[in-house]
Amino acid sequence: MKRLGPLRRFVVILIKSVVTPMTKRTWTGFEHMPQTGGVIITPNHLSHVDPLICAHFVYDAGRWPRFLGKASVFKVPVVGRIITRVQQIPVERGTVDAAKSVETLVAAVKDGGAVIIYPEGTTTREPDLWPMRGKTGAARLALATGAPVIPVAMWGPQSFFDTRTKKVRVKPRTPISVAAGPPVDLSRWAGAEPTKATLDEMTDEIMLRVRDLLAGIRGETPPPLWAPAKGEKA
Repeated sequence: MKRLGPLRRFVVILIKSVVTPMTKRTWTGFEHMPQTGGVIITPNHLSHVDPLICAHFVYDAGRWPRFLGKASVFKVPVVGRIITRVQQIPVERGTVDAAKSVETLVAAVKDGGAVIIYPEGTTTREPDLWPMRGKTGAARLALATGAPVIPVAMWGPQSFFDTRTKKVRVKPRTPISVAAGPPVDLSRWAGAEPTKATLDEMTDEIMLRVRDLLAGIRGETPPPLWAPAKGEKA
């Protein structure tokens, strides 16, 4: 990781000052995190607290975490300037500018960034908090860049904020486990056209690796990848 400037040091201190006393952390799999070059990191999504935990983990693994954020937030005075300076990534959603967002992500990865994408697109709705079927953004980015995809599973952030019940529970030394796995083997799709079938297959492969990592943390047998019933909002 390059030498941190004052602003990035401030962000690190701010996040660690919150996360460190509130968590009892078990980090595993740092050896799977490439120390240089573009990389796509794909965590499961349990709670709105996840980004703080994931940022701490990725930083401790030796990379500067770059998250996606709504483009409108980057236009907010002061806040927008700060998140731009610390290399977070603006994306447009549901607009004619969405294609530009893909170009922005591709550029970030090709520039050597460690880009974090939640493939599920939202916190899981699976009844027992296993990963859902993912959206195709991470697969599309992997196909466009050839960058390694590192699956990450976390368990514990839901103890702070349960998105199903909306209950907040703040307790110091809450156990949190995060594990990174080896790069997902996507070689069979190298050079393929980004058709829906190809992207869906790649996405399932990514989500299965995330699911299996989570099964190892939980010590349980995982279910098949879950998807909401037709007509149910994911």
